[in-house]
Amino acid sequence: MRTSHEKPAPDLSTVWLRAFLEVARAGSFTVAARALGWTQSAVSRQVGSLESALGAGPLFDRLPRGVRLTAAGQALVPYAEAVAESLRGAVSELGALRELTGGRLRFGAFATADAALVPHALAAFRARHPAVRVEREEGLTGGLLDRLAAGHLDLAVVSTTGRAPLESYDLHHLLDEPLYVAVPAAHPLAGADGVGLAQLADADWISGSARPEGTLLDAALREGFRPRVAHVVAEWTAKQGYVAAGLGVALVPGLAAEGVRPDVVLLPVREEEAPVRAVYAATVRGRTPAPAVRAFLTVLREEAARLPRTMA
Repeated sequence: MRTSHEKPAPDLSTVWLRAFLEVARAGSFTVAARALGWTQSAVSRQVGSLESALGAGPLFDRLPRGVRLTAAGQALVPYAEAVAESLRGAVSELGALRELTGGRLRFGAFATADAALVPHALAAFRARHPAVRVEREEGLTGGLLDRLAAGHLDLAVVSTTGRAPLESYDLHHLLDEPLYVAVPAAHPLAGADGVGLAQLADADWISGSARPEGTLLDAALREGFRPRVAHVVAEWTAKQGYVAAGLGVALVPGLAAEGVRPDVVLLPVREEEAPVRAVYAATVRGRTPAPAVRAFLTVLREEAARLPRTMA
């Protein structure tokens, strides 16, 4: 805390310091002016302004030929060099962020986006920008949005499944994801072209939650029945195992449809009964995205456009 008799620190211009350091190196106002591309009088004015701001007397002794640092000038040199070095470091780091030759990208994604979309996008991003440090995490849409709002993530790949509020974010649409019902290969409906959820109102269901609210099974509630969740299984590969064993049926999003077991059949859900869910890349509204975020958005859109029609 500054007391009343203390003078405030001078507000030094980096232009003054640049002129001072160049004269100190060259030992001449004339040579420094040529190096800087300025006039000699301009260099002299900058040094004079610095001397006035510091109030420590002259920084150079004027000699018949050139100049020599005074004690005050000698004391100032290391501090001026430290400022110049800091500025060079800042310019270099800002350039790396702009040119994507450095910096970092922190993003999160929900589990099924990690099945195909995110790995392809991440591989493309790393191939183009290998110097950017990438930090990735997996979670549910609501948790990812909380992490995004708190500043722990730069971007989150989220979906309209669940009841997380999306109004406070900038949503960059990536794809609309169809839904399927996974049934055992021997199921009576296995040969159908599609299925209505009401046809499976009496079935046992495999779900990641005992309650359908906020999950894919919200669609069944909209159809007027409450699905009977017989087994709570979080991971998609494990759900397929339960379905194949005849322990129930499961809703599967399009992004998880790749690599389905041969003893499991995916039946498209009629769109009017289970509308496709939207997948977005979310950023915080009002927060300027870093160049790495913009670049990752580009590859996410490109990879989403390349996904097979069964997935998007």
